[in-house]
Amino acid sequence: MKTILLIEDNEALRENTAEILELAGYAVVTAENGKVGVEQALATKPDLVICDIMMPVLDGYGVLHIFNQNPQLSGVPFIFLTAKTERTDLRRGMELGADDYLTKPFDETELLSAITSRLNRFQHLKPEYNLQAEGLTEFLDDARAVGNLESLSADRRVHTVRRKQDIYVEGDEPIRLYFLKSGRVKTVKTTNAGKELITGLYHPGDFFGYLSLLTQTAYDDSAVALDDAELVYIPKHDFLQLLTRNAEVGQQFIRLLAGRVSEREQQLLDMAYNSIRRRVADTLLHLHAQATADAPLIQVSRDDMAAMVGTATESLIRTLSEFRQSGYVDLTPQGIRVTQPDKLRAANW
Repeated sequence: MKTILLIEDNEALRENTAEILELAGYAVVTAENGKVGVEQALATKPDLVICDIMMPVLDGYGVLHIFNQNPQLSGVPFIFLTAKTERTDLRRGMELGADDYLTKPFDETELLSAITSRLNRFQHLKPEYNLQAEGLTEFLDDARAVGNLESLSADRRVHTVRRKQDIYVEGDEPIRLYFLKSGRVKTVKTTNAGKELITGLYHPGDFFGYLSLLTQTAYDDSAVALDDAELVYIPKHDFLQLLTRNAEVGQQFIRLLAGRVSEREQQLLDMAYNSIRRRVADTLLHLHAQATADAPLIQVSRDDMAAMVGTATESLIRTLSEFRQSGYVDLTPQGIRVTQPDKLRAANW
């Protein structure tokens, strides 16, 4: 619920206006003069201020000046209330940074319309979005409002992909960004020698397929569903709008994508410089961290895990057997259980 600070010295107007705002679903804090209003704002930061200009103790200009100078209050949308006889002074308020004004007497429609307009304009994105819940929908809805991205596709349908089905193939032209809602997806690259290398393993809440959109080149790997999976498609046009049309939206969108980029770079460095035991251990720890209480086992085929590690399947199987003998893991027909993650992490190979 949005909080509105109403500063007005006329008691009847203050009470009537507060009642209208409360009926419209806003939380309302009232003040009879500018000094009390500033004190209220410092105690509870409002989402918007409606303030009379001519008041005792501290007038509306003084209130706006304090708001502009205070880092805690700067940027709060500010609407002046002005009598017709005060309209010649209105320019001063707008020059100080007021966002709008209402001329008394005003009707309910004018009041609520001005508030809605200002709140929509000054809406901000949340600092974090939980992409494993409904964070994608939240982010896209907020991005539409904050960035005025009205042309963003309203199509948020979930597309089902069967296990082992190709999602895109190396050499395809990218036409969309993919968001994984459920299941797992791997991206794989085939070397000149015909060896398969897993370049990424994606879980619910992950985006994939965006690097080729950014570079405007064909895919240099293929994406395949490891399980029955659910995907949300974000068209290329929407992807580019999210990145470029609004600075705040673009920065938040990049933050949502950036974790996968750093993880992929680290994976390539590890494959280049770490021993096979270290690479297998790190892969097991990574998969173990993504396991849940309901699904504690690592259920990845030996071939897929070998491709993730960047080694032959036979070498992986031999290393897993050594880890089992050392007590680091249990190997069962259903999957792999990491039994001593701390010792596995601390081992020096």
